[in-house]
Amino acid sequence: MTKTYETVKLDMLTPYANNPRNNDNAVPAVKASIQQVGYITPIVVDENYEILAGHTRYKALKALGRKEAEILRIGGVSEEQKKKYRLLDNKTGEAAMWDFNALALEINDLDFEGFDFGFEELVDDADYGTDFELPDGDKSDMCQITFYLHDEQAELIKYAMSVVEDEVYETFGNKNKHGNELYEVVRQWAEQRK
Repeated sequence: MTKTYETVKLDMLTPYANNPRNNDNAVPAVKASIQQVGYITPIVVDENYEILAGHTRYKALKALGRKEAEILRIGGVSEEQKKKYRLLDNKTGEAAMWDFNALALEINDLDFEGFDFGFEELVDDADYGTDFELPDGDKSDMCQITFYLHDEQAELIKYAMSVVEDEVYETFGNKNKHGNELYEVVRQWAEQRK
């Protein structure tokens, strides 16, 4: 097997015609990822520049108006190996599970610029039932709250947060800028309601 990194025009790449993965709904998320941290994982192609892995990255780069990208070109693999790789590359990631406690710590003070991970869809409250006990020990004073908003709702909230960003004094040790701004908006609203 040969592996070569190249920078090529996106128009040189050919999406696999029989790609069984419908990835159009994932394109906005990958596009947002590229906008926030850059294009890191190259598209993998065969010796004829047909995509083996990275169809969503390809579509996201096109949507961003990019003309070229770094690719990893693989040679010396059979057609059967190419088919297996296309499927395994997509399917193996589905076997992984999230550790939500570790995830909460990891994303607590990061600003994803409005990107919604949708984790509340992954956890069904019915899965937990009512017969459980919390472990002994200290519980964190921090929590995460996620909302689904219409664009107009989100814009109003972002505007309100921008108005108070220089007025935030009570952070309770929270390092998350947006969480503190949202708290200040609600705190001021609550003061006015008294």
